Amino acid sequence: MKIATFGSRLLFAAVITAIAVATVPAGAQDAGVPVHLIVTVEGRRGAQPPAISRDDVLVFQGRDRVPVTGWTPSEGSNAALQLYLLIDDSLGTSLDTRLADLQSFVRKQPDSAEIGVAYMHNGTVQFAQKPTRDHDAAAKSIRIPQTFSSGSPYESLVELIKQWPAFSGRREVVMVTHGIEPYGAAETSNPFVAQAIAAAQRAAIPVFTIYAPAAGHWGHTWWRVTWGLTYLSQLADETGGEGYGDSGLVPVSFTAYFDDLNQRLRHKYELTFLAKPGSKAGMQHVRVTTEIPNVDLVAADQVFVPATK
Repeated sequence: MKIATFGSRLLFAAVITAIAVATVPAGAQDAGVPVHLIVTVEGRRGAQPPAISRDDVLVFQGRDRVPVTGWTPSEGSNAALQLYLLIDDSLGTSLDTRLADLQSFVRKQPDSAEIGVAYMHNGTVQFAQKPTRDHDAAAKSIRIPQTFSSGSPYESLVELIKQWPAFSGRREVVMVTHGIEPYGAAETSNPFVAQAIAAAQRAAIPVFTIYAPAAGHWGHTWWRVTWGLTYLSQLADETGGEGYGDSGLVPVSFTAYFDDLNQRLRHKYELTFLAKPGSKAGMQHVRVTTEIPNVDLVAADQVFVPATK
C-alpha cells in the first residue's frame, strides 16, 4: 500500500482546512493557492530510497500538472513531529503479548518526536498520555486494553483529530485495531470509514494501521475480519500511510511492522504546491509522483482546497 519549516506554513494549512467556507482572493486563482502534503519517499523492493529533489516531484490535480513550490526533508530543524499511538480498547488480552513491542517502538523514536498514547473507547477517544518528548513516560502509559469497549474505531480516530490542537510540525497516527466497523456492516463504501479518511486528509495526517485480532467471536469471523482489514488498508492508503496485517497470519511480534514503519518515518518530506481553487471549497483529488526509477512517493490522494470569491 500504499515537509523549510514545519512551522507557520503547516499551521496555516491546518487553519485553512478547518474552515470550509474559506476563499481565495479573485486575483490569486491564476497563480493557485498553496497546499501542503506530507510525503513518504519509498524505495521499491525494500531498497533504500535515493535523494529526491523538488525538480523530481510531479503533482497532478485531476489531469492537470500544478507547480511544486516546496520540497523539504523532515530532518534537522524541520523534524518536529507529534505521533499518536491509538489503541483499540476492545482488543483485550489478545494484545498483551505485544505490549513490549509497542513500548519499544515509542522508546526508539528520535528526541525531536513528541509521542502521545490514546485509546479508542465506545466511539470516543481516551487520552493516556498527551504528546511528550519523555518517551519513557509515554511507553509506561500503554496498558492492556479493557475488552468491554464497543463502538467504531473510525469514529474514535475522528474524535482524536478533532481534539488534537494545531501543531507547528507534522502530525501522524499509528492505529492498532481489528478495523471492524460494527455499524456500517460490510460495504465497499462505508460512511464511517469515509468520514475518518476525510478528517485525516483535511488535517494532513497520515494514518498507519496495524491489524490486531478482535477479542471473542469477532476475532475469528471471516467476513468481519476481511472487511476490517479492507477498511484499514483503505484508510492507510488514502491518507498516505501504510497498512500492516494479514488475516491469515497474526504475528507473534509487531517488530517487523515497526522496523518498516520507522524506515518510513525517516523518509518524510513537506510538499507545497499551488492548487487550482474551484468555485466551492472542498476536497480535490491529487496525485504525487516522480520519474525517478524504482521510487514511489506516498501521500494522501485528496487535499482540501479553498474556493475563489
